[in-house]
Amino acid sequence: LMQIAMFLTLGLLVFPTQLIPIAGTGFIISIFLIVIARPASVFISLFFSKMSLREKALIAWVGLRGATPIILATFPLVAKLPRAELFFNFVFFIVLTSSVLQGGTVPLMARFLKVTAPLEKKRRYPIEFEQLEGAATNLVEYIIPYHSNIVGKKIVELGLPEDSLITLICRNEEFIVPSGATTLDGGDVVLTLVNDRNATQVNRIFSEPKNA
Repeated sequence: LMQIAMFLTLGLLVFPTQLIPIAGTGFIISIFLIVIARPASVFISLFFSKMSLREKALIAWVGLRGATPIILATFPLVAKLPRAELFFNFVFFIVLTSSVLQGGTVPLMARFLKVTAPLEKKRRYPIEFEQLEGAATNLVEYIIPYHSNIVGKKIVELGLPEDSLITLICRNEEFIVPSGATTLDGGDVVLTLVNDRNATQVNRIFSEPKNA
């Protein structure tokens, strides 16, 4: 939000009539940055990265946006250097162009490069938990790995702290109200009331691999 506010404030330093004469040259510079300079710098910087070629290409497409380049361009203005105003107009135009061409097409480019991740569907439960201010107990969602040490065990056998309680189990899109004799399966989503002081212990119980 502050970046947007700063960008709009700095825009007050620009006169649109001054951008029109430099639009041609500025657009050529923008295209050079988009097509050559930025991809080259990104691929060189990430040469040893384990990212895929598609992921690096998306990073290269993110572009030059934000208020930082424009702020840096104000330094020559403050110093009253020759042609500082022209330099500032070029920087502003390039950032504006990159914001429109690249910033506005990031989702499209991500889909084109096939690096989009599916949105996680937020699971809804038939119970509600309201966190009270100052309370040390939280309702935590655990997903039991298939290789977990607790797969096939009954809840009473888990060794949970006395102030921790499994309140609901979601299995194959069905909800199970558990008892101490309920057996846990891999892939179960377990809602558990956990006291903050025992959170580490409970996390270890749910994440400990088999034969650890």
